[in-house]
Order: sequence, then C-alpha cells, then structure tokens
Amino acid sequence: MNYTEDLQSLADADNLRTLPGPVPEGMINLSSNDYLGLSQRGDLWQAFADGQPLDASMMSACSSRLLTGDHRHYAALEQTLCRLFGREAALVYPSGYHTNIGILPALTDSRDVIFADKLVHASIIDGLRLSQATMIRFAHNDCDHLERLLQRHRHLYANAFIVTESIFSMDGDIADLRRLADLKRRFDAYLYVDEAHAFGVRGERGLGIAEEQGAIADIDLLVATFGKAVASMGAFVSCSDLLRRYLVNHSRSMIFTTGLPPVCVAWTRFVVERLPGLTAERRRLRAVSEALARKAGTQCISHIVPLLTGTNASAVEAAARLRAQGFYVLPIRYPTVPQGKARLRFSLTAAIAEADIERMDFAGIGRPEAVDISD
Repeated sequence: MNYTEDLQSLADADNLRTLPGPVPEGMINLSSNDYLGLSQRGDLWQAFADGQPLDASMMSACSSRLLTGDHRHYAALEQTLCRLFGREAALVYPSGYHTNIGILPALTDSRDVIFADKLVHASIIDGLRLSQATMIRFAHNDCDHLERLLQRHRHLYANAFIVTESIFSMDGDIADLRRLADLKRRFDAYLYVDEAHAFGVRGERGLGIAEEQGAIADIDLLVATFGKAVASMGAFVSCSDLLRRYLVNHSRSMIFTTGLPPVCVAWTRFVVERLPGLTAERRRLRAVSEALARKAGTQCISHIVPLLTGTNASAVEAAARLRAQGFYVLPIRYPTVPQGKARLRFSLTAAIAEADIERMDFAGIGRPEAVDISD
C-alpha cells in the first residue's frame, strides 16, 4: 500500500481526517457526548473529592484485572449496577469499544449465528468480524425483516444472537426493544443491546431505553458506556452470573488489558449512584433537543439530531458556516456513514441554553428530515 497516495485520495474526496484539537473558547459545543453536562459540574467533582481520599495509588490499576488490577472500586461499581438494573451480575470493561469487540467473539463460535441491525456502531461491527459466528444483517430497525431472517436461518445454528443499539449513534432513532425481545423469545435467541447513547439520559431513573420500554429483564446482554452521559471512562455489560463468569474466562479485550484507574472507577460509581436523581438534567436535555428540532423543522426523536448534507464537501462547508455563527459542530463522513449520506450530527447536552439554539441559522445548510435511513 502506498500511504502517501492513500492520504491524497482521501484529501481529494474531502474525506481526510485530522485531529481537531480543543473546542475553541467561546464556542457552543454541539458535538459532545457529555449529554447531562456533568463534565462541567465542578460541584459534583468537589463533592466526590471531599468524600474520597485521593493519592498516587488511585491513578493507575498497574495491571490487568486478572492479575493485581482488580481493585475494590470495581466490585463496588458492579454491585451498584446490579442493584440499579435488578440483575444478577455486571462486568466493567475499559471502554465501550473493548466491550463491543470482546463479548460476542467470546460467546460465539462457528456453530452460532448473529443477526445485527445494519446500522450498528463500528465497534460492534469489529466485534462481529472477530467472531467465528455467521453474521447476518437485517434492515435498519426492521423487525419484520429480522423475523423473516430468523425463520429462514435460526434452525441451522446452535446459538443465535440479536444485536442492536437502543439509540443509534448517527441517526438518533430508537429500536423497538419490546418487539426484539418477543422475537428473541420466539426463536430462542440471546438479545444484545448497546445503550451507549441512552444510559443516563432516558428512562425514569436514567437507565436507558430498556427502562423506558420496560425491557430490562428481557435483555441478556445490556451494554452501556460511562464515557458519555456519566462523564467518566469505561463501560459495562449487565447480564446473568453465568455469562459474567464465562466472559471473565474468555473475553480477550477484558483479560489482556490494564484495568481502569481506581480514581476513575470510584468517580464513575459516584455519578452512577446519582443518576436516578438527575431528572432536571434529563428534562433540560429534552427541552434543548425539542428546541433544535423546532428550529430545524423536524421531529424530536432524541438528543442526537442528524442534518443530512449528502456530499463530503457540503458537510464540511455546512460545519464551517455554523462555526462562523459560534457553534462547534463537525462533519460526519464516510466510512462513519454510508457514501452520499455525509451530515452534521448535533449531539446535544443539558449544558446548552435554549436561547443559544434559537439564534442558529440553518439557511442554505439542509434539513435533518431529509435523512434517509430506510436502507
């Protein structure tokens, strides 16, 4: 491979990525996953620091969890997650990426099949590719298509897994978890749901779309991250004790990596324990999302609002127009989204003022409702 030519071809297609650096001071950040605005809450951090003795030993686990890195803060966090979700077990991973590349390859082999929504996140796709199982993709959010595929293929395999996100990262639309749960029961399958963009944000106690739709008990592997609404780092899977024990023995992305620093895990638990009480933050996020939807002339589905531009060049230009207005938003291009579906992705937080949304000017930029997610 000629690296120079490859980079030049990316540049010619307006698809060359560079690290953007910090958000310029004074700009309204519309590209953050800090959905509840907790990373800006100095009062929360101060309350945590006041109640938690901090020293150098808190800064690194210094080892994998299966060696000496399994510090007491892990057990405390996992117990908290078990209590909140009402499940037997939870297992914390270093990141959402580690979680999604580590679970399915551990639990499946060549006798198994995985049915995955066409628009699942890249980290899940990488996990599917690492698995020896047969991979079958169903049309995005199309449970009828999934049912037909299950009828055609399920009987050929030992174990079957249905895999989806709850709120999809690029389109902001929502899966019907109750329908998926019905299909998993009818076809004797496991249900794997990634709640990365819903955990902390949706549901009465902030436990995600699964809580909102009353489907927590139906999900065999409920995955979520701490790096978004919780304003920390790491991720977890809520599952049965049997699956947890199996993953501890077979999930390579957890086994062969250094554990999270104790200070990080302790902070995560501090925030997670407070999620049920963060109702006001969730309401503010909803209000900001509805304000943007009204301004853009589209329906509010979630706090992720895509604005389709089509070409890579038009996405770059649209982002520049909004930055000139004082709004920091980045273009999303192939391969993150399909060719021809480049867009701006507004990722909203409770820290944004509705008044700031009202002064946005979408003239000549495009409309979110133009996004075609049918295929």
